[in-house]
Amino acid sequence: MPRPRADLRSPARPLRATASLQQGSGCSFHLFLPPLAVLLVSGLLALFANSRFVSVSASSLNNTQNTDYAQSSTLLATIFTPEVQYWGTRLIAWSAEFGLDPNLAATVMQIESCGHLRALSRSGAMGLFQVMPFHFYASDDPFHTDTNARRGLGYLVQSLEHSGDDARLALAGYNGGIGLLGRAEWTWPAETKRYVYFGGQIYEDARTGLTSSERLNEWYLKYGAGLCEQARQTLGLP
Repeated sequence: MPRPRADLRSPARPLRATASLQQGSGCSFHLFLPPLAVLLVSGLLALFANSRFVSVSASSLNNTQNTDYAQSSTLLATIFTPEVQYWGTRLIAWSAEFGLDPNLAATVMQIESCGHLRALSRSGAMGLFQVMPFHFYASDDPFHTDTNARRGLGYLVQSLEHSGDDARLALAGYNGGIGLLGRAEWTWPAETKRYVYFGGQIYEDARTGLTSSERLNEWYLKYGAGLCEQARQTLGLP
């Protein structure tokens, strides 16, 4: 769970895609006007051609959008438990907002809450990403899923920036606070070492496209079974 740090900044490194379509047109001025019949036929042919072009372009655009959506829906690895997979679409959307790999966001959710949206730790961390109370604004609902995700992932982005985009170190910063990233690993708290042991390999397994993760199974048996059972009941999963 995130530890004390500076105020959250605006989301960093958002994924953006921009595209533009420019149509060129040319014309030439003739001294002599063509006969009326030729002009009418030319106009009808031009109208037909333009209508066909617009129809094909719209169809191509729709096909492109559908393909993009299909591709984006497969970005989350299959190794995560059903309780985390339940949030797959939201994880992809939240991650896109912050320019994150959704598998890294899913790794954090897996370890922190196993998808239990009402999770509450002994230290007071709350929600899907186990965010501490002092990271919320007074007007925030800590258990609101979008709010909880934005506060948690906003800090994960900061941790990535301080770690030079090293996912393993970013996980350490997320758990133990960004301040420990400048310290030797042997000085890290036992909880942070354990967090990185599980999270680092789970993320690597997800990132490389494995269909199962021995490290995730180990985490589940040692720490996650009860937490995931609570999540399953809360989410109404079979």
